[in-house]
Amino acid sequence: MGNTLSGKVAVITGGSRGIGRAVAKAFAAEGAETVLAAKSEANLTKTADEIVAAGGKKPTIVAADLGTLAGCQTLFDAVKASPGRCDILVNSAGATKAGNFIEQPDELWLDGFALKFFGTVRLSRLFWPMLTSARGHVVMINGGMARQPNPQNLVGGSVNAAMANFAKGLSFLGIKDGVSVNTIHPGRTNTDRNADLMKQEAAASGKTIAEVAADQAKKAGIRRMGEPEDISALALFLVSPAAGHIQGVAISVDGGATQGI
Repeated sequence: MGNTLSGKVAVITGGSRGIGRAVAKAFAAEGAETVLAAKSEANLTKTADEIVAAGGKKPTIVAADLGTLAGCQTLFDAVKASPGRCDILVNSAGATKAGNFIEQPDELWLDGFALKFFGTVRLSRLFWPMLTSARGHVVMINGGMARQPNPQNLVGGSVNAAMANFAKGLSFLGIKDGVSVNTIHPGRTNTDRNADLMKQEAAASGKTIAEVAADQAKKAGIRRMGEPEDISALALFLVSPAAGHIQGVAISVDGGATQGI
């Protein structure tokens, strides 16, 4: 256990699973008071119990649908009531569905933007006054498709690109208001979410899941798949004093899979 985040309050969306859970555990291990938000109260409770068992402060959990304005307001109201401040906002919630483009109805596009993009926009707006007062940090957990589109997941790539543009624009406001805003683009990472995507892409392409996994590994040319802890380590650095002069960047954590510059 460390103390680099002692006295800080970190609000982490998608904090019950995958990358969000890894970020929550890393921040709690450094002394942060964490507020975890996701739709499933059972998953949130499980993660909170794991944090306490590891010696961290007991998190506040908020079960809410962050793909809606009401859900975002529920999270903000809970934080405003207690602990009453937000030093760090990690926007990690978001799940889009892969598939054959011509077979994807409007509902899948609207659903894709609702949580990851509009949830991020709404929560950033709601918490901005607190973040400004704290001279705090926003970390966006986005994705490599913001830079490298995938024809089997046009919804995800479009959402990621929009989120990347929003994050960069928000960072300019952050310069004025004293809030650090940075983005992490994870590559393929060993999470339940990645397993779901592989199933969807297999169905869209007519291949087996094993064939999709083999194609991805060959195309990426990387040594290994990413782990959630690879992402949480960078998130922890970006909210630390050591990253005090880093603003508006977007860093890929994908083992070198992203092509181009």
